[in-house]
Amino acid sequence: MNSELTAFITLVCISGVLNLYLCLYVFLKRYKYKKIAAFFIIYTVSTTIYCFGSAFGLTAETLGQLKFWTTIQYIGLPFSAPLGLLFIMQYLGLNITKKRFIGFNIIPFISLIMVATNDLHHLHYRVFEIDPFLGAPYIHLEVGKWYVVNGVYMFACMLASFLLVLLRWKETAMIYRWQLIALLWGKMVPMLTSFLYLIGFTPPGIDPVPMILWITSLLYLWSISSSRMFMVMPIAKDAIFNSINDGVMVLDDCKRLIEFNQACQRMFPRLNKSMYGMELDTFWVEISEVSIPTSFQTSVRSQEIHLSNNESKRIYQARISPLQEANIGKGSLIIFTDITELKLLQVKLEYQAYNDELTQIFNRRAFFEKSEEMIGLAQKESLPFTVILMDIDHFKEVNDRYGHYVGDQLLVHVVKVCQAQLAEDILFARYGGEEFVLALQGYPAKESAIIANRIRKSVELRPLENADGVISVTISCGVAEVEENNSETLAQLLNRADKALYKAKRAGRNQVEIYKGNL
Repeated sequence: MNSELTAFITLVCISGVLNLYLCLYVFLKRYKYKKIAAFFIIYTVSTTIYCFGSAFGLTAETLGQLKFWTTIQYIGLPFSAPLGLLFIMQYLGLNITKKRFIGFNIIPFISLIMVATNDLHHLHYRVFEIDPFLGAPYIHLEVGKWYVVNGVYMFACMLASFLLVLLRWKETAMIYRWQLIALLWGKMVPMLTSFLYLIGFTPPGIDPVPMILWITSLLYLWSISSSRMFMVMPIAKDAIFNSINDGVMVLDDCKRLIEFNQACQRMFPRLNKSMYGMELDTFWVEISEVSIPTSFQTSVRSQEIHLSNNESKRIYQARISPLQEANIGKGSLIIFTDITELKLLQVKLEYQAYNDELTQIFNRRAFFEKSEEMIGLAQKESLPFTVILMDIDHFKEVNDRYGHYVGDQLLVHVVKVCQAQLAEDILFARYGGEEFVLALQGYPAKESAIIANRIRKSVELRPLENADGVISVTISCGVAEVEENNSETLAQLLNRADKALYKAKRAGRNQVEIYKGNL
């Protein structure tokens, strides 16, 4: 074995050992590096197999041995370029699905099969023999059609890796650029060497690429140890932009659309890239089917937008934010936050806070808040204001005889009968237990008493019918009006209505009494 060949084997072994070291180093620290470690490990495994397969191939003495070690090389060689590209994509924060991973490695897998079975079809190597002048382990090759396919694919993967890193240079913070330099040179060195090999500028009969892979290994090792690559990594701007749950539209200073993220497209399914360059006034109605919000045209920075998409109604909070970006000058961001669930929860909580759970009418709290406003307005505008306290007669007996379930049915039944007799401007609420209360603005006591009697008669004529039979029900009512030129409180008014109700009860129930000063 001549000294030149020994030097070649030494360089290839150094590359193999360094890649194996990198693989083990990252494997042992994989829990610190998370998902990026897996891609780097399989990438360095493929490169290690390629290097050691090449080293053993340089020791071959027969054509059979050369073919065997070439097949071993191809367990790693065709996979190294696409795995390197996947590693770069993961490093930059791009999404890698299982289907994408498999798809990237289909051609390398076919190449491995082609090399292993080349003697049957000669699609990868048309000629594969020992160099007639240099002898073993130097090889004379004439490439086949699949060799070209595999070569183009590998070179494309390496070039794509290089360009992906290069394109991130401007938007990458200075602290990460040393990592990018290592990655750029790590891709440039084998790519350039492969090119020189293909055009015949390297020693004949020998693949020079594994001889220089120790350079890329040292670059990666330096970057991992000095700039904390894998632990502190730049994340691609697109990955961040499209991972935001809020919808984002980017407009230039003329309010023309220049970008939007995936969340925004989900919110507005009609939004598409053909609208780039269109003014907001032009495309907004097309994607939303509602008029353009005033906040988009004024200094208002936030506004709720109600949209209907595919029979579902969504509520978005739209916020306008100024944007200063080197490429577009002064522009703006429109950020859409889906607040539908929040609004539904808010409505539900407000309903529960102000409505009786059983009868679904206003509760005592709601009655006091709304009545305070009504009585204040009535006193201000000199309008009559009346309250009616209503109590279900002998309700305790119903509960004792039939149980609380039937008692609840009776309460709901009475409420429905009452609602059928009430105008929309009358406030109706459950006061507590079997007591209900009505507030009437603009109705004097006598008119309120007429309404109360109409309700009383309606309840009397409509007994509750259920599985237990027909249950008769009556009510008693007490009516009290705010006295003229009197600024009495709602509590005082209710107290007088309660006294009138008590009089109706004492008089035999199923009656309406108006409060008079002698009660």
